[in-house]
Amino acid sequence: MSAVKILIIPGSLRTGSHNVRLAAAAAHEFARADIDTTWLSLADYPLPIYDADFEAKSGVPKNAVGLKRMIGAHHGVLIVSPEYNSAPPPLLKNAIDWVSRVEDPHETQGQVFRERAFALAAASEGKLGGARCLAALRLILSGCRAPVIPNQLTLSFAHEAYDDNDRLKHPADIAALQAMVRQLIDFAQQMMR
Repeated sequence: MSAVKILIIPGSLRTGSHNVRLAAAAAHEFARADIDTTWLSLADYPLPIYDADFEAKSGVPKNAVGLKRMIGAHHGVLIVSPEYNSAPPPLLKNAIDWVSRVEDPHETQGQVFRERAFALAAASEGKLGGARCLAALRLILSGCRAPVIPNQLTLSFAHEAYDDNDRLKHPADIAALQAMVRQLIDFAQQMMR
């Protein structure tokens, strides 16, 4: 059996984003578990706003195909998303919508979602830590029939959550991150069998 590979997708492009910092903390935990990870920036896959008329006229954009294939090259995916008005940001939702439209030869639309384990995390300066966003994101991914692990991480008061080395400093946050990382690895390994 090949070694498990995890893709980390921050749903934010903002400089200094709490969610990019949380994605980096997760990458560190995967590295400590000796797991091969890839970090993906959605800035490298610019996409037009999803529009069925655009798709009918021009087809699925190459960046959507590339993003789908990047997801397909991994066994598990961690999405770390900011919360905008109790929901995932349009950047992330649009990427999911486009990827769900890609149909490579010998595959069905959305197959890439159904065959990978997904984990969700969010960081926010508020006390809910992005929980409403993750509920919405879990619903979106369920529409793609993606298996999303039960453990998720909502990092509250994210502006106070990191030490000088950009690692989580509160024991409860560290434990929640480690539990999510371990469960994603376990689920991804099970799906490889």
